[in-house]
Amino acid sequence: MNLRNYILVTAGYWVFTLTDGALRMLVLLHFNDLGYSAVQIAFLFLAYEFMGIVTNLLGGWVGSRRGLNVTLIAGLTTQIFSLAAMGFLSDDWPVWFAVTFVMALQALSGVAKDLTKMSSKSAVKEVAGDGGLFRLVAILTGSKNALKGVGFFLGAGLLSWIGYVATLWSMAGALAVTVIALLLFLNADIGKAKKKAPLRSILSKSSEINRLSAARFFLFGSRDIWFVVALPVFLANELGWAHEAVGAFLSVWVIGYGMVQSSAPRILTRNGQTTDEVLATRQWGFILVVTATALATLVALDVARTWVVVIGLVTFGAVFAMNSALHSFLVLAYSNDEGVALDVGFYYSANAAGRLVGTLLSGLLFLAGGLPVALAGCAVFVALTWLLTLRLPPIPENTEASLASVKSSD
Repeated sequence: MNLRNYILVTAGYWVFTLTDGALRMLVLLHFNDLGYSAVQIAFLFLAYEFMGIVTNLLGGWVGSRRGLNVTLIAGLTTQIFSLAAMGFLSDDWPVWFAVTFVMALQALSGVAKDLTKMSSKSAVKEVAGDGGLFRLVAILTGSKNALKGVGFFLGAGLLSWIGYVATLWSMAGALAVTVIALLLFLNADIGKAKKKAPLRSILSKSSEINRLSAARFFLFGSRDIWFVVALPVFLANELGWAHEAVGAFLSVWVIGYGMVQSSAPRILTRNGQTTDEVLATRQWGFILVVTATALATLVALDVARTWVVVIGLVTFGAVFAMNSALHSFLVLAYSNDEGVALDVGFYYSANAAGRLVGTLLSGLLFLAGGLPVALAGCAVFVALTWLLTLRLPPIPENTEASLASVKSSD
C-alpha cells in the first residue's frame, strides 16, 4: 500500500467533509432564522444534489483519463470559491433572488463534494493493494461521516459564536491550506487509467453495478427524506430546540453512524470466520426495513414522541451505517482496476440522485403531514432498497480471497 497517498487523500477528504457538514447546518439554520419555509429550504439544496449526479458521471470519466489528483484538487478549489461567494449574501435581498443565489452556489458546492468524494474513494482501491480493501474503505467512509457530524456541530456553533460570514471565511482558509499540501505532495498519476475510456462508457455498466447503484439510490433517499429538512425543522420549530441542540443531535447521529461504519469489517467477522458480504447486505437491509417501519408507526401514533424520535433515529443510524458500509465495499469489489473511477462515479451519481429526490421529498412530505409522513416515505424507500439487494450476484473470487486475508489479520 502507498501509505503517503492514502494519508494525503484521506486528510483532504476529512478537511472537505468538515466544511461540507458545517456549510449544510449553517445554511439550514440561517435561512430558518430568516423565516424561510421547509420547502424553500429544501429548494436551497436541490441544486447541490442535482449537480452531484452530473459530477459523479463526468468526474469519474475525467479522473480515469487525467488522474484522481486532478479531480480531488478541483473539488477542493471549487468549494473554496463557493464558500467565499456565499459570504456576500445579504439579508436585505428579495427572497427569490437570495434563493436563486444560494442555489447556484450550492450547485458549485455539490460539484465540489462529489468530485472530492469520487476521487477519494476511487483512490482507495488504487493505493490499497491486495488484502486491504474493505478495511480501508470502512475507515475512510466511517471517519468521513464522523467528521461530517463534527461539521454539523461546528456549523451550528460557529453561527452562534462568530456569525455567518466569519464562519464561511474560516472554512475557506482551511481548504486553501489543504489544496497547497496536495499540490506539493500527492502523486500526479494516481488513478489514471492506461487505456482512455470513451465518454459513452460513463453509462455502460455491468448488471451488478447497475443493481447496486439502484439500491444505493433508495438507501440514501430513505435517509434524506427525514434528515435534510424534516427533522431539523421539527426539532427547531415543534420541539423548540436551540441551534446548538439541533446541531449537536445531528452531529452525534452522524458521528455514531460513522463509528459503526468504520467498525463494519470487525462486526461482520465472527470468530475469525469470513462473512459473505452479499448475504450480509441482504440481512442488514431487512433489519433496516423493520427498524424504519417500527419508527414510522410509533411516531404516527404519537407514542412518547421525543424519546421515540431520538432513540429510534439513533437505532436507524446504526443499522443504516452497516448497510452503507457494505454497499461502499461492494461497488469497489465489483469494479475492475482499470474502470474503478468510472464505476464509482456512476454509483455515486445514483447516490446523489437518491439524495436529490430525498431532499425534495423531505420538504414536501413534511409540509404535507410533518415528520410522521416523512418517516413513512423513508420506510417505503428502505423496503425498495432491500428488494434490490436480493438480485445482487456473488463478489469476484479474487476479492473474496483478499478480504479473507484482511479479516484473519485483524
